[in-house]
Amino acid sequence: MRWCTRGRVRTLCLGLACLSVLLHLLLVMLTLSVYQTPCEPHSQLPSETIRALADPNAAPRTDSHREAPSGLRQPRVSSMDVGGDHQVVAQTREESSALKQSGIVEPLGEMARARPVSSPQPLKPNLTKLEALFQHPLFKPPGPPLQEDDWLLLVKPKVKENELESPHWLSASEEGYDAVHLNNDIETYPPWLRFHLGITRWQLYDPNDPNLRQLEEQLTSHKIVSAVQKTGGTQLKLVMSFPNYGQSLFKPMKQDRDDETNYNLYYFSDFERHNAEIGAYHLDRILGFRRVPPAVGRLVDVITEIKDITTDRKLAKTFFNSPVGNTCFYGQCSYYCSTEHAVCGRPRALEASMATMLPDLSLAPRRSWRSPWRRSYSRSKRAQWETEKDYCDTVKKTPPYNQGTRLVDVIDMAILDFLMSNMDRHHYETFEKFGNITFLIHLDNGRAFGRFSKDEPSILAPLEQCCRVRRSTLMKLQLLALPQYRLSDVMRASLSQDPLTAVAPLLSEPHLVALDRRLARVLKVVGHCQEQYSNVIYNDIPDYP
Repeated sequence: MRWCTRGRVRTLCLGLACLSVLLHLLLVMLTLSVYQTPCEPHSQLPSETIRALADPNAAPRTDSHREAPSGLRQPRVSSMDVGGDHQVVAQTREESSALKQSGIVEPLGEMARARPVSSPQPLKPNLTKLEALFQHPLFKPPGPPLQEDDWLLLVKPKVKENELESPHWLSASEEGYDAVHLNNDIETYPPWLRFHLGITRWQLYDPNDPNLRQLEEQLTSHKIVSAVQKTGGTQLKLVMSFPNYGQSLFKPMKQDRDDETNYNLYYFSDFERHNAEIGAYHLDRILGFRRVPPAVGRLVDVITEIKDITTDRKLAKTFFNSPVGNTCFYGQCSYYCSTEHAVCGRPRALEASMATMLPDLSLAPRRSWRSPWRRSYSRSKRAQWETEKDYCDTVKKTPPYNQGTRLVDVIDMAILDFLMSNMDRHHYETFEKFGNITFLIHLDNGRAFGRFSKDEPSILAPLEQCCRVRRSTLMKLQLLALPQYRLSDVMRASLSQDPLTAVAPLLSEPHLVALDRRLARVLKVVGHCQEQYSNVIYNDIPDYP
């Protein structure tokens, strides 16, 4: 009996073992069949995408709120074509495999190990839109005729021969500088001097002046004969001199174009960016303000164009070679002037912005004004305009904001700062000669274009609290919101003319897209003001239809 029981137990265990082996075999077969089946079922491409691939000029209709088809991967690039319409480009698994085999595309793992993930590929600029914008009547308003006191500087009608040949203008004795012989023909003057002579009560430059292009070429290509550190300020800046006695303000590249400002940093701790100065000049010109001095990009040799020619001993002492052999320097300033925040060439070439210097203060004194909407520059305190609901009523009663155009001038500046996300506008300047009837100079824009994924609505506080805006400014903003003049498209086209675009686009696509988003926000604020008040528009162009 005991023997029979043991036999039954042995038979039962053997049966369970066989069943277990059979189940494992079934599981293995099921797993192999899953690996052989594609995870994403292939589906036919939408007809719009097929037409776009077949015809490069065809732009498929897209909906930003529609989900991608199930047969397509999530698009890697989302951008706008040269006409400004949104286009989604997607690759199937077979296309990706073919590109990898051809060597055009590297495997993702190899790319991640080789270099950081890059931003979407820049789009081709549409210069036609930019040209059409500047030909629009809004950018050619018939302003009042200029009187003699509307010019910042004047040339003496008659200059004695001994004054023309004075040592002040004849300087061949100084090494590296040209011998300058001035006469009464302004066309023979160097570009920087013609720029100074072209400043008026209403603008820094005439956009149609051919000298503007010559001035930009000087900043880009002329030989640099002197480089010294600019005194004052919180970050490193140099003053570069040219053989014809022109000068420019040099701001070096501090961070890559795709980098965003750390969200944990306060606005007063942010880096100053070279491409922000260049971008501010182009955006200011597109808005028709012409209140930012011309600025261009340039590749500078750190050795031959700074270290070897500087007479600034304090600056010269800060040069060193990095562990990988790049030439670096850091200068002396309040912020970010140390070996930890050094500026380095690659290995000697350094990107920088070169901004035109304004006339010397001894010739054209300027007055610095504290902005009514200045931030507290404190980690714990808030500014007065952030706590008082009726703050603008107080500003309107305070000179010079109680008369003239000063208030709408400040609001123009706030719109510019909001579009480029510049929170560092604590002061502005004007030329003393013109008193309070003049434009505001938009200087020091290095902390702009720091973030593209987040907007800072508090920058628009002057507009939201005062509900006042120039008619010309509003009409230009409305124009730039139209597809044929889209702000991001004309900004891309304008920046494409800068020499540094040959290295990489000065503003990444996310920054350009943010411009359109912020423009819509400005127009929404104005519309909200018009729903509440009747005197929102200041009509500065009464003759315009």
